[in-house]
Amino acid sequence: MRGVLSMLSLAVLLTWPAEAARISDVRNTKHNLSVSGPGPVKAVSENQVCVFCHTPHGAENIPAAPLWNRQLSGATYTPYTSESIDANDIAATPGGSSKLCLSCHDGTLAIGVVNVANGNLNVSFDMQGTHTGGTMPVGEGELTGFTRRLGTDLRNDHPISLTYDASLAVADGELRNPAAVPHIATRAPGVKPSVPLEAGKLECVSCHDPHIRDTDPNVSIKFLRLHRFQQAAPVGGQFNENDDIVCLACHDKLGPVWARSAHADPAVANETYKAGPAQLREFPANTAVWEASCLNCHDTHTVQGSRRLLREGTDALGSLTLPRSGGEPAIESTCYQCHTTGAESVLNSNTEVPNIRTDFQLPRHMPITSDEQLAGQEIHDIVDADFVEPQSRLGKIDNTQRHVECTDCHNPHRLQRNRLFNATGGTVAGTHDHDGVTHSNIASGVLRGGWGVEPNYGSTSFFDLPTSYTVKRGDGGDGASVSAASPWVTREYQICLKCHSDYGYSDNNILPVGNRPELGDSGGTTSPGVNGLSQYTNQAREVQAPITHQGEGTKPNSGAGAAFADNNHRSWHPVVGATGRSGVLRNDGRESIAGNWEPPFDNGVGVQTMYCSDCHGSSTGPGTVVPLGGENGNPWGPHGSTHDFLLKGEWTKDTGTGRPNDLCFKCHDYDVYAGGDRSVDSGFGRGDNLHGLHFEKIDGNRVKCMWCHVAVPHGWKNKGLLVNLNDVGPEAGLPPGTEVTIGSDAQVYNQEPYYWNAKLKIRNFAVAGDWRDDNCGSASGNPDVGKDWMRAVCQNPP
Repeated sequence: MRGVLSMLSLAVLLTWPAEAARISDVRNTKHNLSVSGPGPVKAVSENQVCVFCHTPHGAENIPAAPLWNRQLSGATYTPYTSESIDANDIAATPGGSSKLCLSCHDGTLAIGVVNVANGNLNVSFDMQGTHTGGTMPVGEGELTGFTRRLGTDLRNDHPISLTYDASLAVADGELRNPAAVPHIATRAPGVKPSVPLEAGKLECVSCHDPHIRDTDPNVSIKFLRLHRFQQAAPVGGQFNENDDIVCLACHDKLGPVWARSAHADPAVANETYKAGPAQLREFPANTAVWEASCLNCHDTHTVQGSRRLLREGTDALGSLTLPRSGGEPAIESTCYQCHTTGAESVLNSNTEVPNIRTDFQLPRHMPITSDEQLAGQEIHDIVDADFVEPQSRLGKIDNTQRHVECTDCHNPHRLQRNRLFNATGGTVAGTHDHDGVTHSNIASGVLRGGWGVEPNYGSTSFFDLPTSYTVKRGDGGDGASVSAASPWVTREYQICLKCHSDYGYSDNNILPVGNRPELGDSGGTTSPGVNGLSQYTNQAREVQAPITHQGEGTKPNSGAGAAFADNNHRSWHPVVGATGRSGVLRNDGRESIAGNWEPPFDNGVGVQTMYCSDCHGSSTGPGTVVPLGGENGNPWGPHGSTHDFLLKGEWTKDTGTGRPNDLCFKCHDYDVYAGGDRSVDSGFGRGDNLHGLHFEKIDGNRVKCMWCHVAVPHGWKNKGLLVNLNDVGPEAGLPPGTEVTIGSDAQVYNQEPYYWNAKLKIRNFAVAGDWRDDNCGSASGNPDVGKDWMRAVCQNPP
């Protein structure tokens, strides 16, 4: 059968003609099962065309059926379903004329058996091209998406026999209201809709007319009443019967939002299909992604095991020309059709299509496959058009529900290739502006229309969790507000925090070890013990950016011990909000030290913000967070990395001198902070760079970042992300103000999650740019303070 299908498909590939008018000509379609039929399945000798379906006498007694000449199958069917479907009347026994279609297409009855023919009852015609028992052939395989032997398991087939009315459209949010459009209706005298319903129900014949073909017999229209492919650039709004693909007749997909998405905009989705994949899909030669439209990702009769009609959406083996057969659900397989290497892609050229699959094959990656997830199966299941999932599905109650899928972060019907989520038209890339700008944290086009959460805080203390979370969902439209208070996602962190906070998992707020998810509990993730960690931390706690803690000076209730409140405040990487600490303010009012950051972070110091994906993602070169290869090189985003915690560089107890490509120095100038350059101020000192002084004084030039800075540097209770072993507290399971003994070179303090190879003791926090040696040392004075203490504990550290 593969050879037959390949020959038929080759004819389709000869040209890419626009779909012409439909004509009613069953004789020249595959539904002509007589000996003269053009298809591979036909009678050996019978020359009557209509008899295989119809008879003027002795027809089945089926209401509204067209004089049906076949017995109906008595099979029980497993219907399509999903967590987000709002139709509540899909039964195991399809109704209406759909039962007639299934009498052949479910493969349970012989095609050549009819009730009446030539005056005889129960006639069985000899057929050719059929499967065992004279039933529907299997095409490329009974469990593939390239067969029309649908079987009785219809979970991989478009739902039928469902009531399609205004209530359903309103509940769904992205369906056209049949009460408001003329092309969806039940047939009646003078009413001939393009999408006919049967007694208000959607059936097979709502999309298909078994008697029609294109005026060009080389074009495979699959008996569709409307276009199989998009004919012109979609514009959204009202359905355009002359230009739009059949799917858009019912599925509105927010109209203009879909039309400008990266998968529908002809200026963006202009890649074309390779010959082999096009043949398999029965696409015309050089079909562009925008023309294939919905069919790039969906197939109304897809591979068995796939959910949501995702094309090739299972974990079974497949290739460009070998279809997947059965398997378990795997959303990523659908995405990998295009988002992979040039050799593996179904597209002729995918230079501008991010290669995501390669990142997911790196040693550290999000657990994208089912066997990497705790449940061992695909848990992800959205409940509405905004792709929202309940907290329980994220793992709030049961950590085994934790998962990641492409559509956890991206809404493929809404995302666009634009620098900003709320802009129009395609730009060079769908990721944020990075070079030559004041950096922001505004979501880019690839995150448009996703969903996330905004944490709400009742305290500025590092030790208090958010009091609640506000769900962000929907699409604000072109020019939508970028305020973080908007109902829709406006920030990347909002998408990240729905999983990386106690919104998505249980957190009893016990430190150092509580009931948070364990490191290494999912495949591809960081192993326990790395940097001394056994559990994940709560990023919503850490990245809080209290407005009252912006700037310098004494800020109340940071979480630090009362004896260490003066000149102290919360510190954070500006993922959620800016620090308010300019280059001048960081240097006690003297000349700006903004130049101590690598571009673009040297611009707008104190007012700039950043993304989670500035630190998390695949490896980058020294002094930059931009993915290798530039604009069309490695993708942005935390898909995978060669480094633990999906970081763009190493972050270990050895990070510091001699390691210019480690994480810190992607943004912070290596020469200033670890390379000994004392020609500039650094904010640590008094018109000097004490980072450079330490470089000179410590034996072997072995300055390490974690001696002085917290091991999880999202945010912290002290300024400058500084550890203070005079004030170890609840973060280590100790009372506030506990002093940890560090009495010699060999001693360091390790306690997850925030202390790893720590040595620093601060007696008094100084104003930035006004640090002195006697600010450091043991609070008790034992052993020593200032330079004497440093010589005792830092001269030759491990």
